[in-house]
Amino acid sequence: MKKLNIIAILATLAVVGCKETKKNQESPALDSEIQYGATIDPPEAQEEGISIAPIEHATVVLEWNDLTIYVDPVGGAEAFEGQNDPDLILITDIHGDHFNLETLEALNTKKAKIIVPQAVADKMPDTFAPQIDVLDNGDSKERFGITVEAIPMYNLREEAKQFHEKGRGNGYVLNMGDQRVYFSGDTEDIPEMRNLENIDIAFVCMNLPYTMTVKSAADAVLEFKPDQVYPYHYRGKPDVSDVNEFKSLVNSGNSNIEVVQLDWYPNESY
Repeated sequence: MKKLNIIAILATLAVVGCKETKKNQESPALDSEIQYGATIDPPEAQEEGISIAPIEHATVVLEWNDLTIYVDPVGGAEAFEGQNDPDLILITDIHGDHFNLETLEALNTKKAKIIVPQAVADKMPDTFAPQIDVLDNGDSKERFGITVEAIPMYNLREEAKQFHEKGRGNGYVLNMGDQRVYFSGDTEDIPEMRNLENIDIAFVCMNLPYTMTVKSAADAVLEFKPDQVYPYHYRGKPDVSDVNEFKSLVNSGNSNIEVVQLDWYPNESY
């Protein structure tokens, strides 16, 4: 059975027993507000625990087996105060809410490997070259016992294709022990997402006009059936996507999928 512990915006996932037992549990009821500063089902034991710290928007820190993973680090070094220095950094795309060179230069990344698509590598100075692994869509790389798969991310709607063209950016699946963790990056509900298999934790974007609607995101999640899904990257222009609606759509279609709402915008009120 998998249980989640969230303490002061640090979410700790513990895996105890088999995946099938967890899927047979009843899904939690729809919450009217985002979960933060609360403790939910503290684990009795912890095996291959993954700690999840939402930083903001698309930026997140994972802790696993004494390793620290930064995904799309932006916001300057101050955004990562209190976090361990990264061992592995994943960057999905060239846009400023995913790639910020000043943040990378301000952080202590001396021990880190940095996995990026070619478009991001082209924007990084030579000083980072020894640390960089370039992955194209469909490639994979093992670092620190984590196998990282590069998944396509792109827009489908004609009016949105200008934002994310196919082949430029990467979503990622991280194989961490017996856990598979998916980060969508900026994408719509593309076939490559819908065809994902055996995903334990999924981080799925939903914001217009850049990515996809709440309904499209929920529909894709219901197709690839992750055990847990975290709506993230949901601030658009000018609107903010309704993550409660997303949770309702997912759980009405499949009550076995746990939707976890974290506070990705702690410095903003809506």
